[in-house]
Amino acid sequence: MTLNGSFAKAALTAALCVALGGCVSLLPKAKPVQLYRFGAATAPVSEAAAPAPALTIARGNIDFDSAAATDRILTVAGSDAAYIAGGRWVSPAPVLFQEALMRAFQAAPGAPRLVDRGGVSRASLVLTLDVQAFEARYDNGRGKAPQVAVQVHAVLVGRGDGKPVGEKIFTATARAGDNRIGAIVDAYDQALGALFADLIGWSGGFASQAATPASTD
Repeated sequence: MTLNGSFAKAALTAALCVALGGCVSLLPKAKPVQLYRFGAATAPVSEAAAPAPALTIARGNIDFDSAAATDRILTVAGSDAAYIAGGRWVSPAPVLFQEALMRAFQAAPGAPRLVDRGGVSRASLVLTLDVQAFEARYDNGRGKAPQVAVQVHAVLVGRGDGKPVGEKIFTATARAGDNRIGAIVDAYDQALGALFADLIGWSGGFASQAATPASTD
């Protein structure tokens, strides 16, 4: 190769590098995804919940609707389901739900203690939950503020025999202030606060009954 040819090849290579570098710098940068959490605020407790603090309930399995059991925020409009773009839960929804549930029991005055599976031997009852709905529903159209809906099927079983002593479906809804992710997350907190208050009052009543000795009369 001649000297002029070598210079020409080197110049072409340099030009290609500059051109490629320019192309890379012009590519659009991905917008960072904002992370959110729910259940950070303590849940109010219903007036009916007044069992002795010494009562204990063990937390059993918590099953979650499969579409909502991710770190993505599920929305529903009629028969169509989609995840919100640009925002995710800081952890998968089942993890945040479990943490929020434990905090709600801890914060409720007079509520029974809710312990994890390791504390089953100290518990009078075991609480299992099936979260059947955990979603933002666009019931007025995708452009309008959605309504957050949470539905939970709760079952309490005896510690010794494993027989159900009570079961109930709890449902709570809350309308978002507007169609923004932050407002939708606030609605999740409102719905969960109401649902946890009802759940604590209901389970606390059964825990009190289980701890009361049967009459010998």
